[in-house]
Amino acid sequence: MRRRILASAALLAGSALLLSACAPSGSSGGEQASGDDVTLKVWSWRTEDVEAYNTIFDVFEKEHPGITVEFEAFQNTEYNQILTTGLAGSDGPDVPMVRAYGQLQPNIEAGQLEPIDGDVDGLDGIAPSVIAGAKGKADGKTYAVPLATQTLQMFYNKQIFKEQGLEVPTTWAEFIDVQEKLLAAGITPMALGAKDDWILPIFADIVGSARYGGSEFEEQVLSGATDFTDPNYVASLGIITELQKYLTPDVVGVSYTDSQIQFTSGQAAQFPGGSFEIATFRNQAPDLDLGSYQVPVPDGAVLDAPVSPAYADGNFAINAKSKNKEAALELLNWFATPEFGQLVADELNQFSAIPGVEYEDAVMKEAWANYEKGQAPYLLLVDFRYGEPLGTAVLGAEVQKMFLGQTDAAGAAAALQTGISQWFTPGE
Repeated sequence: MRRRILASAALLAGSALLLSACAPSGSSGGEQASGDDVTLKVWSWRTEDVEAYNTIFDVFEKEHPGITVEFEAFQNTEYNQILTTGLAGSDGPDVPMVRAYGQLQPNIEAGQLEPIDGDVDGLDGIAPSVIAGAKGKADGKTYAVPLATQTLQMFYNKQIFKEQGLEVPTTWAEFIDVQEKLLAAGITPMALGAKDDWILPIFADIVGSARYGGSEFEEQVLSGATDFTDPNYVASLGIITELQKYLTPDVVGVSYTDSQIQFTSGQAAQFPGGSFEIATFRNQAPDLDLGSYQVPVPDGAVLDAPVSPAYADGNFAINAKSKNKEAALELLNWFATPEFGQLVADELNQFSAIPGVEYEDAVMKEAWANYEKGQAPYLLLVDFRYGEPLGTAVLGAEVQKMFLGQTDAAGAAAALQTGISQWFTPGE
């Protein structure tokens, strides 16, 4: 079989929107399309993974004769609108890659996705915090198979550490000492692109999750036992100010992309980020001797051991209007197998959501081992993106203000609480 694999740039995104908008929207999906062979349209926002998905779907097609996968990837900044339009019409994908947690809910509420409870084997083996990203908030039904688990840690350049006589820190005092020695050597300790505010809640949780209590705080804030003005959460944001002198100079003027280049070029020794960075770092600097570690427990922390915040990243669902639901369900069942999970690890360099996967890559193996030692939710993404304003958006803007001296930790925490209180009710 032949399969058309495309990576659509922003220019093509407009064409896709136009075609989808012009398509009739009265189709209600229904039974499998007639004929022996079925072509499944699969959409994604991962343009950088087209070649890898080519390899992955080759495996599926060989094992499932009669089904051809047509994979199309759009620019990530255009994808949400393209998908919304495609699912509303009759020319959308059979199997879309969809967002997780709060950003999945609009598709569910619009009736655009098919529930898959009882139709896909293996979902019960996925970690509860991960499968939660594929469920409807109101009805609790499962609408997708999670793709990957992203973990948040500190990446570091092993060569720089060796040249400077540094060891991976295991205490907060050692962590600060590493930053001081790098600064004294004229090396930027940590690369951070605060011009793009979405990375800032990630940074806040990498350095502060253990300080405010990780999963313990999550339970308390969801139940209403406390809120984001809790002294421990405020103290966790205070760490950001404490560490600012170790970040990229003029941090708010530096983009996320520039911060990646600063790290991979050796201008900065460390990079606070997610496991999704590994493939990018490998592409940008194949010879980079890369490692990762969990930031040690800060002074006064609620937890007594470091944690790696984590979240589910991306899901595969079935378009409720698909005329090829039987074949789409066959694909989703395969997505829930260890075979696909291993391909996610080997071809996409991602941590699969499916249990039983082994990681041969040394960097991935180290990052996964760190995560298994201590886990926590990436709180604002996992629990506080179910309404407007998004928790991540509020905190990202507030951390920028902190860097600019326009607010402090207490002010940022208060703004976060005010923002999420517009839609979040504890205990519901």
